[in-house]
Amino acid sequence: QTQQAKFLSAAENELEELAVTIAQAKKMVELIKKLFAEASEVLATFHKEVAAFIEDGERSMLGEAEADLRWKEERRAKLAQCKQNLENVPSTDTIYFLQEFQALKVAMEENFSPALSFQNDLNFTNCTQAVGAVKDMLSAACKNQWDHLQGKGMDGLCFQKTEEGLKDCANRQRLEQGISVRWAGGISSRFPPHPHVSFLPHTVAFIIDLDSDTADKFIQLFGTKGAKRVLCPIPYPESPTRFINCEQVLGVNLMNRGNYYWEVELIDGWVSIGVIAEDFDPQESYNRGRLGRNEKSCCLQWNGQNYVAWFGGFESVIQQPFFHTIGVFLEYSEKALTFYGVKDSKMTCLQQLKVSHFTKGQLDPFQNKINHQFASLFLCKLKPAFFLESVDAHLQIGPLKKDCVSVLKRR
Repeated sequence: QTQQAKFLSAAENELEELAVTIAQAKKMVELIKKLFAEASEVLATFHKEVAAFIEDGERSMLGEAEADLRWKEERRAKLAQCKQNLENVPSTDTIYFLQEFQALKVAMEENFSPALSFQNDLNFTNCTQAVGAVKDMLSAACKNQWDHLQGKGMDGLCFQKTEEGLKDCANRQRLEQGISVRWAGGISSRFPPHPHVSFLPHTVAFIIDLDSDTADKFIQLFGTKGAKRVLCPIPYPESPTRFINCEQVLGVNLMNRGNYYWEVELIDGWVSIGVIAEDFDPQESYNRGRLGRNEKSCCLQWNGQNYVAWFGGFESVIQQPFFHTIGVFLEYSEKALTFYGVKDSKMTCLQQLKVSHFTKGQLDPFQNKINHQFASLFLCKLKPAFFLESVDAHLQIGPLKKDCVSVLKRR
């Protein structure tokens, strides 16, 4: 009887332990189901947004290709007609021959083809990176839970840690789902943030569109992202915001709070990049209207030999090598504007425009000008601004280099 009592007692204890273990395992299974349900929801959303992105890109690229084809067909027909007219001129009519020859020459020199920008195709890289980042995050979470299921989380303490880990992962997912990055293709996608994203939550990758109503007549726009200075004036319609004495163009975007970051590709020629007050008079004379030659704007200029920072007519020469990509970081609350050279996701600070309280500013005319008048610029709403100084100067509002915004957040 004693042995039977011991055996029954041991069996009861084992049953109770099994019951507790089963209850814990059921709870863990429910938590894992919840985690993967949330993960499935994230992936389903990604699928919808990527599909929409591909459809938008297809429509945009197809439209540009068809427009380019129409232009080429019209140009071919025009050249063929001019050639035919020239061939039909009697050999004795020299004046008529010269007129038709000049018409053919002008037709051959016309080159206002709609540019095939295909901006959206660059965003497939961003899309792939976003999906890959989410995949890596989910793989790490699954591996972590699988390790616990292999016998490392069956006691109460370990189970509690497992439960907290699952909740923490779920909360982290919700946080990451709430952070959006707008791509140039026009869709909003959930992109897992850099670990340091919380240090500077109001920094945004600024999406700039060029404003055709501000472009000088000697600036040809390519969509809303590219600009090039040309020799022949373009018959833009009249606009009260159009520059008339300087080959400049503005972005449509306004900046009046928070932090902003954008990048510009310097393709050719002398180019100035900066910001300007919204209320600046575009009819100012050339000497006063250029970026950085007044107190209503500032810029970084590439003059073919080196970079120069400009504000209020004062300049500061920068001894740095040429960078094809320039990053612009505007910190509105700090009243600071910083220009970076960007290469291979690395950022080199070229110049920061900010009031300095050190005495060295008194010996530097440029910094002294900054100290006295730069802060007043931030009393205005600001716009991105671009000055194409040389003929054939060409710039492109570029897609951001990988991780540059994250680098700024760490700083």
